[in-house]
Amino acid sequence: MNAAVDGDFQDFLRTLASPHLRAIAQHWHRVRGDRQMPTWADLSTSELSPHFTMIWGFQYDAQMQDFVGRLAGKHVRDWLGANFWGASLRDLHPPHVFGPAYQFLSSVVSMPAAGRCTGRLFTVGGEPVLGERIALPLAADGVTGDAILGASDYDEFALEGPVELIHENMERFSL
Repeated sequence: MNAAVDGDFQDFLRTLASPHLRAIAQHWHRVRGDRQMPTWADLSTSELSPHFTMIWGFQYDAQMQDFVGRLAGKHVRDWLGANFWGASLRDLHPPHVFGPAYQFLSSVVSMPAAGRCTGRLFTVGGEPVLGERIALPLAADGVTGDAILGASDYDEFALEGPVELIHENMERFSL
C-alpha cells in the first residue's frame, strides 16, 4: 500500500454503504471535536450500542509495533472467544493474513487516516463473506494515534468452519 489517500473524511463518509458504519463514523467524527482523533473515553457506549455486534478495537503499542485486542463485539467473540482480549494481532492470524491486516491498521493509526475495505471481508469454511469494514484511529492525546476503533458489516450467514480475515479493496482517507 502506498502513501496515497483516496480523499478526505467527508469523502470517506460518502463512500460508506452501510448505515451502521456511517453512524459509527459520524459518532467518531462528532466526539473528536476540534482534535484530529478522539480517545477511547470520548466514545459513547449508548450511541454505539446499536452497533456493538460489529465493533472491534485494538490498542497499538508503538514500541513493540504491535496491535493488541481491546474491544470485541459479538461477531469477533463468536469466532475468537476470549482469545481476542489482550492477544497480539500476530497471534490472532496466520502470517499470510497478518501482513495485510497489519499494513492496513498501521497505516490508519500512523497517517492517521480513516480506513475502509469492501468486498470479501473474510472466509468461513473457505466460503467468502462480503461486506464493508472501517477502521478509525484513536489517540489518548488527540494527536498521536495509539488505537483503532473498527467495525465490520456484512450479511448474516450460516456457514461453519475456520474464519480467515481478508483485506480487499483497501482505501484510506485523510482526517
